[in-house]
Amino acid sequence: MLNVQLGPLSLQVSHLLVLVSLVVAAGVGHLAGRRRKAGIVNVLSDMVWAGLLVARIAFVATWFELYRESPWSILDIRDGGFSPWAGLTAALLLAIWHGWRHEALRKPLALGLSAGALAWAAMSGVLGTFDNAPRPALPTVALTTLAGEPTNLAALARGKPMVVNLWASWCPPCRREMPVLAEAQQRETGVTFVFANQSEDAATARRYLSASALNLANVVLDPGAELGRAVGSTGLPTTLFYDAGGQLADTHLGELSAASLASKLNPLRTRTPLSTKE
Repeated sequence: MLNVQLGPLSLQVSHLLVLVSLVVAAGVGHLAGRRRKAGIVNVLSDMVWAGLLVARIAFVATWFELYRESPWSILDIRDGGFSPWAGLTAALLLAIWHGWRHEALRKPLALGLSAGALAWAAMSGVLGTFDNAPRPALPTVALTTLAGEPTNLAALARGKPMVVNLWASWCPPCRREMPVLAEAQQRETGVTFVFANQSEDAATARRYLSASALNLANVVLDPGAELGRAVGSTGLPTTLFYDAGGQLADTHLGELSAASLASKLNPLRTRTPLSTKE
């Protein structure tokens, strides 16, 4: 499962786990510090903001060449461009600093953060158990080319790493990211790009591609939106990254920028397929 639908909001499961872990940390920290009135909610809030800021700065620094031509895009965090380890390090250093300055916060912080980490590990383990259940690496969903010919992801992969983009012409972030993906398809000849239109007919897809002057290969139709259900995603755009062995290597829910796409492609090129490991 990649995301959950909360009313009109589509939330990545990984983000939901972090939110639940923060709630657990805040609750345990509150109970541990209530006698001394040493709540940790404000500290946790500071840690989140500091972690997000440092994670974004680290990501932008890593891929600055791709942000250089449009520096305002640095502020558009919808591309999901964050460096998790940099953000986590910054958040933990801030927690240590707060604990060093205020003795009363040390025990609540230590217990709260430990409880949050354990909650995250437990939930990730449960989800991992379900995700590792036997199933085909590539969804065996029947697709159709714009010319009306039947196909599927395995037939399109041709032994290369593959990027599968789930999109629709009515979806604004899908339209914004499409030129980035189109350029990458022209440049990254060692990767197969597949554009799986969700729930629209061939005429609608053709009109959009023609009006947008997009010259894309491997545009297919998924009229029943079966691919999204197969991978556990209800939001668009969703982009799936498969290695050369057909194993799911990474996912991205939401709009991709040139930098966030590059950050996903870079490890995909060097990833050893599970089928070839000893």
